[in-house]
Amino acid sequence: MRGRWPAGQRGAVALRTILVSVFFLFSAGHASALELKPFKDDLFAYPAALSSDTSGAYTVIDYREPRDINQRDEVPEKRVHAQYTETGVRKVQQDLMLKTDVGDIRHIAVGKSKGAGIIVLYLHGQGGSRKQGVDDFTFGGNFNRLKNLMAENGGLYLSPDFPDFGDAGAAQIAALIDHYAGQSPGAKIFVACGSMGGALCWKLAARKDTGGRIDGLLLLGSFWDESFLASPAFKRRVPVFFGQGSHDVVFPVAKQEAFFRSILARSKTYPTRFVRFETGTHGTPIRMTDWRGTLNWMLTKAP
Repeated sequence: MRGRWPAGQRGAVALRTILVSVFFLFSAGHASALELKPFKDDLFAYPAALSSDTSGAYTVIDYREPRDINQRDEVPEKRVHAQYTETGVRKVQQDLMLKTDVGDIRHIAVGKSKGAGIIVLYLHGQGGSRKQGVDDFTFGGNFNRLKNLMAENGGLYLSPDFPDFGDAGAAQIAALIDHYAGQSPGAKIFVACGSMGGALCWKLAARKDTGGRIDGLLLLGSFWDESFLASPAFKRRVPVFFGQGSHDVVFPVAKQEAFFRSILARSKTYPTRFVRFETGTHGTPIRMTDWRGTLNWMLTKAP
């Protein structure tokens, strides 16, 4: 009969139809994945790359203090020039207290506390506080950019206090993540750790709860931890970004680079990137890291 396929062909056509449907469903889901919109990208773009290897996962950036601090800041290291910031974001910034079974957690929240599509936490280093991560004018205005990126993209940014860089601190950050993840169950969660705050990044990766929940780690002028290679986060292939100054005397760049390469030695396709700021010092990655570029990359690699 005309208009009818033989049984074998009908099966093949049906299979192709299913595969095409799956393809378009996948494509639609991929296309709808969150991508952070630009915010002052021209001002915060990386300077020229001096070199790169490992298919671009490792990059050396031409950092220069006279240009990247003295010209960028109105008062060097204290107040960036006005064009780098947009302080209207303070309208969606709150200084809060969360009461939990592991203690009261003071934290500053910027953006959507419920229904956020992305949550970013910044964990300060030794001598810092929750206020460091929301200072609009220090570190070249880079925290102000992060705040605006979250506010303009339906996200939430958290900058907390915590009691220490050990188990007590990790427990409080885990409780903070649990609380806000519960209010934004679809959010991707990324944790950025500055300097000694890296101890908490690695502890969160090692915990069963947070190691199974976080979607990316950013180590900024921080250190390495071999135990990460056996952590729940590593097994989930959580993307890891390293930013390090080549003249960091607190945590030597060579050791952090060696750890980065040890991750790739375990898996050549592991989602990790390393940006070395040539001549940069301990705080340089907090000033210079491209939040939008890094987070957008992580959003494409998040488990």
